[in-house]
Amino acid sequence: MTDMLTRRGAVAAAAVTLALAPLTLRAQPAPLPDKPFAEHRIVLQLSDGDAKKQSLVLSVANNLIKAYDPDRIAIEVVAFGPGIDLLRTENASRPRVESLIAQGVRFDVCVNTLDTIERETGKRPAIIQSATPVQVGVGHILSLTENGYTLVRP
Repeated sequence: MTDMLTRRGAVAAAAVTLALAPLTLRAQPAPLPDKPFAEHRIVLQLSDGDAKKQSLVLSVANNLIKAYDPDRIAIEVVAFGPGIDLLRTENASRPRVESLIAQGVRFDVCVNTLDTIERETGKRPAIIQSATPVQVGVGHILSLTENGYTLVRP
């Protein structure tokens, strides 16, 4: 009887360990190839065409870099919908964007949004060259959050 209870206990403990294994893996994301010492991972959502909102996103990214060493924080700004206006070549905030890129901030632009604008207007928007195209902006945010990033929507 004692052997049976011991086996049941061991099986239950193994089942709990296996059930919690994915949570343990998710809690400690793998090092980033370009930022192996990053202790914090932030994704900033930009889906608003308002210049004040876009400026706020840039300020948040800049403040995070000041608060943490640029090598200790990974920041991605994902722009989709009207938010892609920040990444247009003619945007007045372009120097701020390029300064943040030089400090290691990544700016992602939603290809679906670009395709929609091109379909509706007949012209594809000119986007700064350093922006990284992602097929689905919201899907990319989801993927980042599933891989240890914290979503912030300034």
